[in-house]
Amino acid sequence: MTEPLPHGVVDGPDSITGIVRKAMSRTPDERLRAVMESLVRHLHAFVREVRPTEEEFERGIDFLVRVGQASGPQKNEGILLSDLLGVSTLVSLLNNSAGRGETDAALLGPFWRGNAPACASGDCIARDAKGGEPLEVRCEVVDLGGRPLAGVDVEVWQASPVGLYENQDPEQPEHNLRGRFTTDAAGRFHFRSVKPAGYPVPVDGPCGELLRAQDRHPYRPAHIHFMLSREGCRTLVTQVFDNADNAIASDVVFGVTPALSGRFERQGDGTWRLDYRFVMQPGERRIPKPPIP
Repeated sequence: MTEPLPHGVVDGPDSITGIVRKAMSRTPDERLRAVMESLVRHLHAFVREVRPTEEEFERGIDFLVRVGQASGPQKNEGILLSDLLGVSTLVSLLNNSAGRGETDAALLGPFWRGNAPACASGDCIARDAKGGEPLEVRCEVVDLGGRPLAGVDVEVWQASPVGLYENQDPEQPEHNLRGRFTTDAAGRFHFRSVKPAGYPVPVDGPCGELLRAQDRHPYRPAHIHFMLSREGCRTLVTQVFDNADNAIASDVVFGVTPALSGRFERQGDGTWRLDYRFVMQPGERRIPKPPIP
């Protein structure tokens, strides 16, 4: 008669998932226990469905290792990977969509930096325009009832007319096309800049290899990033897109929603103007960790 195996000894592929879950069952942190239990269930189910060869498994691990190695002060390949898989957008929508008329959230992206220069309303954030077309942006910020919100901190950042953020481009001055504003008593702020350009996400690392293997283009439509925060309000991280951009319907990181498609309108003097209204919802003020310094 065969003796039963001691508890914890793996008896074939059907037994390992339960044994791993059992091993983690004493995790003191309830949320960590729940997250890891679900991760193991879904990850093991994925492996059973796909049945990777040992060579494919090695290649997958190598890919993840190289994603970490490719991250640094100029880019965050890990954030980029989550963007390209639609995970960043899914997380932001699940955590911020309440269906009460609030402005849609959008992914933070890999190029936000902390400590943007403080600006007065009306200032120009194009510290080196590089021949870009002048743009005026006028915004108002209100609550769910349409009442103006004063004292909202608004961080703005965008790519240059050649499609590069300043930390990617040694020819741009420090904090070019970045600024921090505060809404006035009417909930308004405005600033001057240059019209942003659409651009490809970085393709010189593992994420670029993945896009090429999937026959996907790397382009994002032209947009401006905004992060709005104030005590008593849920921090709003979002983007406003140029709805005339060719990539508006095929954003490589899946960030466009109908409400975030803005109208960049050419004025009679040849300059551009964008008007936009942000609606914030009540909640906690939380500033995310910058993906890059």
